[in-house]
Amino acid sequence: MTIRRSPKSAARRTRRTVLVIAAHPDDEILGCGGTMARHAENGDDVHIVILGEGITARARMRNVSKDQRALETLHADARRAASIVGAKTIRTHPLPDNRFDSIPLLDIIKVVEAEKRRTSPSIVYTHHGNDLNIDHRRVADAVQTAFRPLPGEKPCTLMAFEVSSSTEYQSALAGDPFRPTVYVDISKFLDHKCRAMTAYRSEARAYPHPRSAEAIRAIAIRAGLEVGLGACERFALVRQIQGDEASDD
Repeated sequence: MTIRRSPKSAARRTRRTVLVIAAHPDDEILGCGGTMARHAENGDDVHIVILGEGITARARMRNVSKDQRALETLHADARRAASIVGAKTIRTHPLPDNRFDSIPLLDIIKVVEAEKRRTSPSIVYTHHGNDLNIDHRRVADAVQTAFRPLPGEKPCTLMAFEVSSSTEYQSALAGDPFRPTVYVDISKFLDHKCRAMTAYRSEARAYPHPRSAEAIRAIAIRAGLEVGLGACERFALVRQIQGDEASDD
């Protein structure tokens, strides 16, 4: 198990490129909002990619043109949230909300591969492969395929995050549950995470929903208690290849 405590001075560490790949707007904040803010504070370049449009599943029939105004508002909220956690860029893609299983996995992989070439990350945060949400599982598969360790590839660490109101809803009988192996201290950045989630006007919920600010704070504090820290985000280490670059610590 790895525990990452308070950030070191940016002057004493190598700047890293961080890529967060999420299925829907708000997943990136729920999964690693505090960790992104920590990376940014350390001087790392943080890039966010959101693959799904994130809203049309709420209607009986998918109609992107009808929901265009709501989509524009949601994406504006995503940009505001990204700014709060210090992300350098955020890019959104129009994959159909909660219908990622309706398109070939290869199409999702190609989008991820394009973002990989654009950013050349040394660490990637994305979904756990056994979340309840089908889009989350498809993204996990696409990311692991796009970042398979081929000869000549830049060493890259893959980390799976948990998303409140999805990861914990999956039955343990359904397969491999989320088992955290890395804890990141976000005590200094918990307020960033809560404010970023609140920026999502259509996604934040009232307590005791897991996407409420109070619940987000309680979940982070509970995770911190597991390892003797004030507040943490938890991750499952998918793969870490240590090459010429210094490891993130």
